Amino acid sequence: MPIPSANAAQKPAAPLTATLALLSFVMPLATDMYLPALPRMADEFDTDASGIQLTLSAFLFGTALGQLVLGPLSDRYGRRRPILTGAAVCTLATALCAVAPNLEVLIVLRFVTGFSGAAGLVVGRAVISDIAAGAVAARLFGVLMALGGIAPIVAPLAGGAVESTMGGWRGVFWVLSGASLLMFSAALSFIPESLPKERRRRGGAGVTLRAAWSVLTDRAYMGYTLTFSFACGALFCCIAGSAFLLQNVLGFTVGQASVAFSLGALTATLSSAAGTKLVGRYHPRLLLRIGLATMLVATTSALLVTLAGQLSRVLALGLIGIAFLGMGQVFGTATALAIERVPHAAGTGSAVLGTLQSILGGVASPLVGLGGEDTAVPLFIGMAGCSLIAVLALLLTRGGPHLPSLPGNARHDLEAPASAAT
Repeated sequence: MPIPSANAAQKPAAPLTATLALLSFVMPLATDMYLPALPRMADEFDTDASGIQLTLSAFLFGTALGQLVLGPLSDRYGRRRPILTGAAVCTLATALCAVAPNLEVLIVLRFVTGFSGAAGLVVGRAVISDIAAGAVAARLFGVLMALGGIAPIVAPLAGGAVESTMGGWRGVFWVLSGASLLMFSAALSFIPESLPKERRRRGGAGVTLRAAWSVLTDRAYMGYTLTFSFACGALFCCIAGSAFLLQNVLGFTVGQASVAFSLGALTATLSSAAGTKLVGRYHPRLLLRIGLATMLVATTSALLVTLAGQLSRVLALGLIGIAFLGMGQVFGTATALAIERVPHAAGTGSAVLGTLQSILGGVASPLVGLGGEDTAVPLFIGMAGCSLIAVLALLLTRGGPHLPSLPGNARHDLEAPASAAT
C-alpha cells in the first residue's frame, strides 16, 4: 500500500477517513451493544450487577493493555500490520463470545477481544498523527469522534432488537463478530502504511523506553491525557450503570431504556460534530474548557438531586444529556492537543492516552454497581468525581515546557532518524 502523499496529509482520502471512522465505531459498538442484555445475562449466569459488569471491565482492561503494547509496536514496525492482526483476532474472539458456556469463559474472551481490538483505536490515532497536524488533526479527530459516536446511538437500539429476535445476548455477539470482520476487510483494503521505515523507532527496548519517558514527562501531554481519560471515566460510569438506572430506578422498559441512552449518545455526537466546525474559529483549548465546565455542572447537579431524593425521569435524562453535550466538546479536542505534544512518539502517546482511558473505564464499571441495582447514587458520584478530576487535570497544562523534559541525550536520540538508532 502506498504512503499518503503530501496532499493527503492535508486532506485524507475519503475511503481512508471512512475506514478510520469504522475503527473508532466497532469498539464502542462492542462496548454498548450488549448493555440492554446485562440484567438478563446476570440472571442466566446466576450473578449480580457487579459480577456481570466484570465482562465490561475485562473488555476495558484488555483494551488498556492492548493499547499499551500495540501502540509502541506500531512506532517500531509500522501501522498496517498491527491493525490487520488485531482486527483478525478480534473477529475470532468475538465469535467465541457467542458460544461462551459460562461467565468465567466470557470474561476471558472479552479481555482478548478488547486487547486485539485495541489495535484499531491506538494505531488509528497514530495514523492520523502521521498524515495531519494542528487544526487539521483536531478537525479530523473531531470528525472521527462524531462518526464513532454513532455507535453508542445505534448499539443499544440494535442490541435490544437483536436480543429480542436473534437468540438473546448470544445473537448480539454474532452480530458484533460480523462488524469486526467488516473492520478487518476495510483495513485490509484502505489503510496504507503511513509510517515510513526511516521514521520508525528501532534499537530495542532502550529506545522504546526513552520514547515512553519523553511522553510521560511532558507535563502538558499528561494534563491533556488525564483530562481526556477522566472525562471518559465519567462516560463509562454512565455506560456501566445506564441499564440499571433506566430500567430498575426509573422504570423504563428495555426498549425505552435503549432509546433513552441512544438519545444521550446522539447529543454527544451532535456536540462533537459541532466542535469540528467551531475548531476553525475558536482555539481547541477554549472548547475543551467549555466542555469540561458543562460536564461538571451537569453531573454535580444530578448527584445533588439524587441525594435529595428528587430524581425524576425528566431530571435524570436532562442532566445526563447536558453532560453528554459537554463530553462531545472534550474528547476530540483533548485527544488532538495531547498527541500533538508528542509527534516523535505518536504511537506511544496514543497508547498511554488510550490505556489510561480504558483502565479508568474498567475500574468505574463494577464500582457503580456496588450500591445495588436500585440506586443511582454510586453512578452519579462516579460521574461527578471523574468530571471534577478532569477539570483539575487541565491545570497541569499551564506553563509546561514546549518540548518534553528528557534525561541526558534522550531527546537527541528520539529525534534522530530511525536508521541511526542503535
